[in-house]
Amino acid sequence: MNATLDAESTTGMIHVVAAALVDAEGRVLLAQRPPGKHLAGYWEFPGGKVEPGEDPIDALRREIREEIGVDIGDATRLIAVPWRYPGKTILLDVYRVDDFHGVPHSCEGQPLKWMPLLSLDPDEMPAADHPVIHALHLPPTYLVTPEPGDDDAAFLDRLDAALDRGVRLVQLRAKALDEARLIPLAREALRRVRAAGGQLLINSRFDLVEELGLDGVHLTAAQLRRLDERPLSRQRWVAASCHDAEELALAQKLDVDFIAFAPVAATASHPGAMPAGWNAFERFCAASTAPVYALGGMRQEDVERARALGGQGIAGISGLW
Repeated sequence: MNATLDAESTTGMIHVVAAALVDAEGRVLLAQRPPGKHLAGYWEFPGGKVEPGEDPIDALRREIREEIGVDIGDATRLIAVPWRYPGKTILLDVYRVDDFHGVPHSCEGQPLKWMPLLSLDPDEMPAADHPVIHALHLPPTYLVTPEPGDDDAAFLDRLDAALDRGVRLVQLRAKALDEARLIPLAREALRRVRAAGGQLLINSRFDLVEELGLDGVHLTAAQLRRLDERPLSRQRWVAASCHDAEELALAQKLDVDFIAFAPVAATASHPGAMPAGWNAFERFCAASTAPVYALGGMRQEDVERARALGGQGIAGISGLW
């Protein structure tokens, strides 16, 4: 059964579950949509509809057993994507599954294939699955650097320390630097982040991303209001800061890849900002079609709470620096 499209059209939101099964080699299992169905030939994450009164994880275990003949052990909620199709709206509730028993095989005649995570092609998959690909690629923590100050060497030493602690996604936030300092600092930061197996985005300066070979840009809320289209190709990350539903709508119009929602808690970097709180974060995640990080007053111990509320994880400055 298709994870995203086969449920009947109703006026309410249809809850479906899907599994991103990941094997020991880091490959993800995909199933192909059968002929005669909407988006026939596209590849998707296997799963199916949650029955009335059924717990989502129970529905996932049932659907995966029926569709590909394996039993799921532990499953971690990855992302829930609200998606509107003509005539219906779905909630695609996706779990990452590294623990399963049995050999996946087609129980319903659909072709299956294992794909390396880095080889997942959005053009081969339904649009509702694109945020799932992003969520699979993103780590649970996102470091936003403080302004570098006057000592670049000390700044880079702190970056190395964060990388040694396991940080793999970094935003270089250096708004006060002129290009004479910013460009060489960004190049050296990129070298160190790449050596650790991580990725480096730059705050605001999408005009420098291609020139420096960076992995993407993080847009400010003000930029969301000024831009008419996505500023970079889909081979680069485009992230954004959002504070409310209006900015979320602008970010989704630009088709950003992930979002930092702030401030969730009180933060020293913005002492006058009123924290939105965890309930607002949960509502924001439920409305977003992109993965969302909680930003503002976050610490490493907040990762699981953010994920339990539908987020990708946490973003932070002092808490991760």
